[in-house]
Amino acid sequence: MKRVDDFRLRFGKKELVPIMIGGMGVDISTADLALEAARLGGVGHISDAMINTVTDRRYKTKQVKEKLQQYKHNVANSDKSEVQFDLGRLEEATKLHVSKTMEAKRGDGMVFINCMEKLTMNAPKETLRVRLNAALDAGIDGITLAAGLHLGSMGLIEDHPRFRDAKLGIIVSSVRALQLFLRKNAKLNRLPDYVVVEGPLAGGHLGFGMDWAQYDLATIVAEIHQFMLDEHLDIPVIPAGGIFTGSDAVTYLEAGAAAVQVATRFTVSEECGLPADVQQEYFKASEDNIEVNQISPTGYPMRMLKNSPSIGAGIRPNCEAYGYLLDAKGNCSYIEAYNRVIAIQPDAKRIKVMDKTCLCTHMRNFDCWTCGHYTYRLKDTSHKLDNGNYQILSAEHIFNDYQYSTENKIALPVKLELELAK
Repeated sequence: MKRVDDFRLRFGKKELVPIMIGGMGVDISTADLALEAARLGGVGHISDAMINTVTDRRYKTKQVKEKLQQYKHNVANSDKSEVQFDLGRLEEATKLHVSKTMEAKRGDGMVFINCMEKLTMNAPKETLRVRLNAALDAGIDGITLAAGLHLGSMGLIEDHPRFRDAKLGIIVSSVRALQLFLRKNAKLNRLPDYVVVEGPLAGGHLGFGMDWAQYDLATIVAEIHQFMLDEHLDIPVIPAGGIFTGSDAVTYLEAGAAAVQVATRFTVSEECGLPADVQQEYFKASEDNIEVNQISPTGYPMRMLKNSPSIGAGIRPNCEAYGYLLDAKGNCSYIEAYNRVIAIQPDAKRIKVMDKTCLCTHMRNFDCWTCGHYTYRLKDTSHKLDNGNYQILSAEHIFNDYQYSTENKIALPVKLELELAK
């Protein structure tokens, strides 16, 4: 019976363990988690979601405070069109996070950065160009284009000296999305180095409508394999979403996948950015406690825990400090939802906004508990301790379990004594 370790992801002459850890933001896929994947011979991701906020937390910069001070006069104004990111500071933040990560890299694996097109930042094209080019400048091994069709994204970096050197990939959820991407970028004479095919069981934002349950990853992957064959394309295909065991991964690898992308199981690792108390919420979640809703201002459906503090929270929009989802005209659907409730309840001391959430603030505070479909199975990967909590795992243990396990088995960690686990 084959194991993941019997396969290799190949980029030219470079061979890697075919395990890619997905880019979970905001700073859930930390540098530590990505570096551990690289040390073990696979591919890790950092995320550039709310990068200014991440550098403040990790490297003691003060970008969020400076931006808030600059625009605090506009806090009570629903028109956020003047709230702009300083592109120079955005470049600094991206270079700082990427360079610090790459300086610490060890092992034969690679570190990529996940760049979301839906982070429109009140200047979609300009801010994305800065983020992509700065990541390349700082030495990132590769860029995964996420949360959007990215029809023009590769063109934003075509003049960069590393455009044909760094690995560039795209996340899609359908053959049609891949076809559009390839068609729009054909003039660049530069194919993506890999395609991540994300299915409907993935965590966080989904590339499907609320009819997501009508789709399945295996079918989409098979359709994309057939498209590649018909078009005589040799681009590594990497399935993602719902791949919970090494045996799940082998099923795709035997069918021709180049690697698999996994994330959910790493949310309860020591290297993950989630606070320990939130990790326990993931462990304790039941299947009934997971939902796909439409509260994200991005317009994408989002999978999360039903008891996430962000659901129904009526906090004032914090765009002057954050504002990562403001569109090119300074609009955000949460601002509209918030104002509708305020108009109905002008004297209320506390309000609830149920149809949208202030994603920037809640993701920054780890109060939006996005998760994969199989989060309810996390409890089966660890030990329940005497104090009622579950044992946090090392990323190395999880990675090795994917790499070497067979027969859908999950290796449990060595059980800690309670006094050592505190």
